[in-house]
This record gives sequence, structure tokens and C-alpha cells, in this order.
Amino acid sequence: MLNQELKKKLVNLAFEARDDSYAPYSRFKVGAAIISADGRTFTGANIENASYGATICAERTVAVKAASSGARQFIAIAITGFSDDVPPEERDYAFPCGICRQVLREFLPESGDIAVFVALSPEDVFETTLNALLPHSFGPEYL
Repeated sequence: MLNQELKKKLVNLAFEARDDSYAPYSRFKVGAAIISADGRTFTGANIENASYGATICAERTVAVKAASSGARQFIAIAITGFSDDVPPEERDYAFPCGICRQVLREFLPESGDIAVFVALSPEDVFETTLNALLPHSFGPEYL
């Protein structure tokens, strides 16, 4: 797992990335930040589309940005998502969807797992792992 300082940095980057969300239809803004095994950080936000199916989640946005920059192993991801219309006390953790979990699975580090931090606020962070969110997963080693 990451040390507290790096975890805090990643969570704060996810909140900053959320500001770049394009969510005119759902108004549910999501930001994500990844740290790669080589120590680089990347950020991404959800980008909605009028055809809905072309919408891309923040987790896939950041994974694609990282992978297209040469990062092939991720050690941690932080995610935050909520609608500004929902009062803070009514918000819930925004866990990655199934397809995002599968995309992240493609980039497991040598340790075999990715730390996942899902934040309601910079201080309220649920910690888990990708293996806990996607047990018995299918990956490139099966091909």
C-alpha cells in the first residue's frame, strides 16, 4: 500500500481532476488519479456524450492517459464522484463500474494488486484493492 502522504496526494489529485469533468447530462462529476509503478501520476475525469454509450468514465480516462504515456503497471488509483446538487451528507462512495475494473485489471503491477481509494472528501476515504472489487478476474496471462 501507499504511504499516507502519497495516498493524500492521489486523493487530492482526484478531486482536482473532478473539476475537469464534462457531465452536462447526469451532472455526476467524477475525477480519478493513478500512480504508476514508475512513480508517475496521471489524472482524468468522466466525459459524457449525448449518445450516452460514447461516455467514458474517469477511471478509463486516466488509465488510457497513463497507458498511452507508457505506464504499463498501476499501483494505486483514487476516485471521487458526486453531483454538486446532492448535499454532502447524502453522498455515497462512487466505486468504479465493472468495465473500469476490467480495464484497470489489465495493468496490474508485479505485486499483483492495485490499491483503490474511493473518496467522499479528502478526509473520508474508503480503502480497498482491485482484487477485492474484481475477484477471480480474467487477465492477459490467460491468453
